[in-house]
Amino acid sequence: MGYRLQKLYKNWEEDPNIGFVMMKGSGRAFCAGGDIVSLYHLRKRGSPDAIREFFSSLYSFIYLLGTYLKPHVAILNGVTMGGGTGVSIPGTFRVATDRTIFATPETIIGFHPDAGASFNLSHLPGRLGEYLGLTGLKISGAEMLACGLATHYIRSEEVPVMEEQLKKLLTDDPSVVESSLEKCAEVAHPEKTGVIRRIDLLEKCFSHDTVEEIIDSLEIEAGRKKDTWCIMTLRRLKESSPLSLKVALRSIREGRLQTLDQCLIREYRMSLQGLIGPMSGNFCEGVRARLIDKDEAPKWDPPSLEKVSEDMVDNYFSALTPTEPDLDLPVKLRESI
Repeated sequence: MGYRLQKLYKNWEEDPNIGFVMMKGSGRAFCAGGDIVSLYHLRKRGSPDAIREFFSSLYSFIYLLGTYLKPHVAILNGVTMGGGTGVSIPGTFRVATDRTIFATPETIIGFHPDAGASFNLSHLPGRLGEYLGLTGLKISGAEMLACGLATHYIRSEEVPVMEEQLKKLLTDDPSVVESSLEKCAEVAHPEKTGVIRRIDLLEKCFSHDTVEEIIDSLEIEAGRKKDTWCIMTLRRLKESSPLSLKVALRSIREGRLQTLDQCLIREYRMSLQGLIGPMSGNFCEGVRARLIDKDEAPKWDPPSLEKVSEDMVDNYFSALTPTEPDLDLPVKLRESI
């Protein structure tokens, strides 16, 4: 699919008869992310080149989308998770609905938020990016609009009307596309119990330098307020891979100071480490426990945060071998954001 999207998008970009591109899901979801069960089987079969191809094609398409020369509209009418966020958020316009569910739940399967997540999450308000990247918990379409992940919001039953209006447009002018979207768009109010209403608490708890300090801060808040949100957040962090948590925190913090291409090149190195490198057992164990055996009892290595060394985290950010090529993106031909 990554290769197919690249080919189509390159052809459309060069076609003077095409003004803009609209992307939507074919079923109940927009896109639930990469086929991690297939990746699991590739890893088990010992197919490293196929794994390289998977990430290379996906990340290259994300870069193409992030530097696309024509307006792009992604209609996120349903589940938008993992790689699904990567193939939509870098585009010009993202339309969320009351059916949208956004999440980057990689730490729960022993992986790291990828597909451009370290760029997308790090540019959210306050420490929302750290919260979403570490916990993998869901937010709604209204919350996506409030934090800037979505540019517009409509009710799901109005999606066909909006699509028909867009199909009538003959333009490559983003302001004309935006005007059409705004005619259908509605005001969305995030849920009172949602994370968007807790930006100050996120700043207080997720601004710390280490995962251990973040957890300590949440435990203090949970004990002081008996806050169910704090308790739920803590539970999720404690279910996640300790190594993945430390890797995710560093990745998002680095992403805050990097361009999209720099994030994707770094994430490619990290993804190969996570699937092929010495620590790839965590991904296999996470997928086994969550999606294959479904016993919900992964045995992480290391099993606790205190046993995750700085060297382990450093290794996750390094190339597999000194001769391993980096992701080759056309940065000289397409200017990154």
